[in-house]
Amino acid sequence: MWYDKPAGIWEEALPLGNGNTGAMVFGGIEKERYQLNDNTLWSGYPKDGNNPQAASLLPELRQFIFKGDYAGAEQTWRKMQGPYSARYLPLGDLWLDFGHKEKDVTAYSRNLDLKTAVASVKYTFDNVVYSRSTFINHPSKIMVVVIKASKKGMLNLKAALSSKLKYKTHADGEKLVLKGRAPKYVAARNYFPEQVVYDENEGLSFEVQVKLAVKGSKAKILSTDSLLEVSEADEVKLYLTEATSFNGFDKSPAKQVRNPSEKNNANLAKAIKKGADFLKDEHIKDYTSLFNRVSFELKGSKDYTTLPVNERLKQFTTNPSDLGLQALYYQFGRYLLIASSRPGGRPTNLQGLWNDHVQPPWGSNYTININTEMNYWLAENSNLSECHIPLFDFIGELAVNGAKTAKINYGIQEGWVAHHNSDLWAKTSPVGDYDQDKTYYPGAFCWQMGGAWLSTHLWEHFLYTRDQNFLKDKAYPLMKGAAQFMLQWLVKDPETGFLVTAPSTSPENVFKDGGKTYNISKASTMDISIVRQLFQDVIGASEALNEDMAFRNELKQALASLYPYHIGKYGQIQEWFNDVDDPKDMHRHISHLYGLFPGNQISPERTKDLAEAAKVTLKHRGDVSTGWSMAWKMNWWARLRDGEHAYKILAKAFNYINPNDKTFKSAGGGGTYPNLFDAHPPFQIDGNFGATAGITEMLMQSHEGKISLLPALPSEWRDGTIKGIKARGNFELEMVWEKGKLKQAKIKSVKGGICKVEAPELLKVKELSNSNQVAEGKVLSFNTQKGKVYTLILN
Repeated sequence: MWYDKPAGIWEEALPLGNGNTGAMVFGGIEKERYQLNDNTLWSGYPKDGNNPQAASLLPELRQFIFKGDYAGAEQTWRKMQGPYSARYLPLGDLWLDFGHKEKDVTAYSRNLDLKTAVASVKYTFDNVVYSRSTFINHPSKIMVVVIKASKKGMLNLKAALSSKLKYKTHADGEKLVLKGRAPKYVAARNYFPEQVVYDENEGLSFEVQVKLAVKGSKAKILSTDSLLEVSEADEVKLYLTEATSFNGFDKSPAKQVRNPSEKNNANLAKAIKKGADFLKDEHIKDYTSLFNRVSFELKGSKDYTTLPVNERLKQFTTNPSDLGLQALYYQFGRYLLIASSRPGGRPTNLQGLWNDHVQPPWGSNYTININTEMNYWLAENSNLSECHIPLFDFIGELAVNGAKTAKINYGIQEGWVAHHNSDLWAKTSPVGDYDQDKTYYPGAFCWQMGGAWLSTHLWEHFLYTRDQNFLKDKAYPLMKGAAQFMLQWLVKDPETGFLVTAPSTSPENVFKDGGKTYNISKASTMDISIVRQLFQDVIGASEALNEDMAFRNELKQALASLYPYHIGKYGQIQEWFNDVDDPKDMHRHISHLYGLFPGNQISPERTKDLAEAAKVTLKHRGDVSTGWSMAWKMNWWARLRDGEHAYKILAKAFNYINPNDKTFKSAGGGGTYPNLFDAHPPFQIDGNFGATAGITEMLMQSHEGKISLLPALPSEWRDGTIKGIKARGNFELEMVWEKGKLKQAKIKSVKGGICKVEAPELLKVKELSNSNQVAEGKVLSFNTQKGKVYTLILN
């Protein structure tokens, strides 16, 4: 990814990260800016927000629903709400002032190398070539900047730190230190009476340390109160470490703290001892061990790599032939997940790891009615299972708080629940600010399915890895807890006799009844689809572990009594309990298609009528929407095996959006910023992650108990190769296709076991005799040995 100008706005800067520390690199000439984040820097402190009066109001709420009095239901729900989640905050900025004038610079370039996760800047000023490279090392928890000049003694700069939060800085010798405090409260709405509230007795503290090392016979470092000044150096090496007082989701960041200075001092001392060259080698070895697992190439288009990425995006609008940009975008999604989600860290939020606002859009929080889950759709199939682990740790924290919410808010004594917003403190109670928020329909926050949906990720990880210890020790207890809550949350519908959820919503969407608009009803299709998926997964887990038969049978009975899918009067998948869908509804959330993807309940093979109804729904909602919504639509069309439609939406996602560029008019809807960040707009990272997952689904699927090769290959991808993607069963795949047809596939069996493969053409396994492989139509079955690679060729 390269550019011929410095970033003028944040959405042009290039992201770096190590799963904890994030930096947006602007590539400035006169002044360089590194906008910094720490994924544990949030407002607030542990505060459950549970509502003791909610449990007593639940029977009344259900009465209103069953009578069809939706206004009464929504007024009751307002009294059952809790406070908003905390907000994700920016850490600060590192400034390097070089004093070079942009108008006097030639041969400027800045880039982000996805193969090494190193950002570089290079230009010529006054006949001297200046260069700097930056990386953030995960093993050593350090950011390193190496700055060089082509002539000795020509490197002069000033280094400073600042923050948008309360802070103080001081310089001492070769070190610069910033100490700050996060607010204990940041408002979710601009009309709330208090906006940003600091409290000396509560809230996170944080610290950034910068150490400079210079090279050159005349090189000097001078320090003032808050500035380091380098003069006449040949080379400058900058080491940056940062930390917060976060010590756990259930511990006060002001009273039960982890001292950020101790962590920073230790990391900095170790890093300087290792040196920049060692740290870079260590960083690249660590990063490439993940990134290099998958390679992807689309052949047949002109080479556009001589153009900066922003220019490639612009020309794609009228000439969508840049296949290389699509492959780059795929790998960029993988890069972002590695940069923002590593074991031992926090899961990715709405903006992954990167945020520059004290009051970011939607709090940059964990929105678990789609966005957090979408962030991890690529983790398994693009061979980044380890990056999934922070989400599993977070689910464990939610289960602790969610058990309290289940008891206090709903009087349910078993299991755990989470609603649609969460944060660093693992909030599980509903938001809405106790009826103070007048912006949204009250039912927008009435959604009890977060824990159930998140728990399906645990089962998916097991299906991909076949890790029995993970299933037994971590996944199954959490999944069971989510299912226990749902068993007690479901109620028998007096109208139909089926088990339903009540209250129930279809996230952030509305329906009309008697000419009025409402959110809350019963048995929304998304609710029931998630419950069905969860129960199926927990049953599967119980069978895989060969334990808990009584609970398994209880789930099977409930599963058989769930309110079924309905096809509405327009031939669509019905979104609501009643057939009230509006074919002109273009809402970005199409939650009722959960069962098609990421669930596996709707299939063109097994449930043709539902699959056709899903197509009708998708056509009603249209292709162009917000960035993340288009990413979900890609995955749906891929599951429907319509590669042409999936590709059509992918192409629309490259709609160039840059509010700073007045020379270009966006096509409207979501799209892509110059730095390839997904534009909702504003920036949300889920669109990046969802699109990468969708491209993999177009090329390979494995949710039907078999590996389907090229199930949704579009005609534009005539020739290509992909290597290293993962299928359920812990199989690693390599595919080559030419002229739209599979040429060869290789499957590495990581764990061994039966492998079933489906392809557009009949296949055979090169390494096996015909007696060792069974063909049923276009599905080939064969037994595999652990660690062995099998080559599939046309029969």
